[in-house]
Amino acid sequence: MPWLQLHFDIPGDRLEQVESHLEALGALSVTLRDARDEPLFEPPPGSLPIWERVKVDALFPEDADAAEINEALTARLGQAPEGWSVERLEDQAWERSWMDQFEPMRFGERLWIVPSWHEPPEPEAVNLLLDPGLAFGTGTHPTTALCLEWLDRHPPVGRDVLDFGCGSGVLALAALKLGAARLAGVDIDEQALVASRENVARNGIAAERLALYLPERFPAGADFDLVIANILAGPLVELAPKLVSHLRPGGEIILSGILREQSETVQEAYRPSIEFVDVRQREEWVCLHGRRAR
Repeated sequence: MPWLQLHFDIPGDRLEQVESHLEALGALSVTLRDARDEPLFEPPPGSLPIWERVKVDALFPEDADAAEINEALTARLGQAPEGWSVERLEDQAWERSWMDQFEPMRFGERLWIVPSWHEPPEPEAVNLLLDPGLAFGTGTHPTTALCLEWLDRHPPVGRDVLDFGCGSGVLALAALKLGAARLAGVDIDEQALVASRENVARNGIAAERLALYLPERFPAGADFDLVIANILAGPLVELAPKLVSHLRPGGEIILSGILREQSETVQEAYRPSIEFVDVRQREEWVCLHGRRAR
């Protein structure tokens, strides 16, 4: 059976109002996307962030009247929805269609992220099997990609690694598959810790190599050879003393989630304990690589 899909943009602060109205008009599903390439990072517990501008895809039965829906939304919003378009969709295997959107991605020379239903393009490479439908963070954002590429260039063989703000565990998983001796992951969201644990199990890594913590339960005296924190500039500045305290003398630190214009502010928060030796940039984002003095 064919379907009718409507596409339009709305302000983020009108989302709840528009969603409920679409349901009342007979929408079978409502999908939300970022309309302005505005990244959202992991929110504090209990908060529900949304983009400033939202692209809405609303699916209706084939016999729905798109003109009437547009008129009803215009009355509700006080103006016509922007970017309005109407698409007729033929019936298909929707689960297969969703899965086909995700392809294996390579980072650096030998590190791949492979959706769990795909065969690895290079079986002899370092392949991280992830399920994009279950995990937060799959390497597609420049900040994560920069960290993955650093790990590919500097495999942490035999090293103890801390991933602070681990999300789905993609960086933790990469470090473990690249030879880290043990890894600690810390995140404010218990669901992120569940995703990390599932992803590590999916990749056949022994559970005892990974310890996961909420911040308040993380051991104060734990120290590591490598600390990775891919979060935001504000928290990175605030957490500087804590992250440095967990880094052994001579150890290395990777900081990401930083806009180009925030780079110097973040570096200043870590001096003089950390000497920054490399700054990598992708689009407007940077990744900092530093060492703690011996």
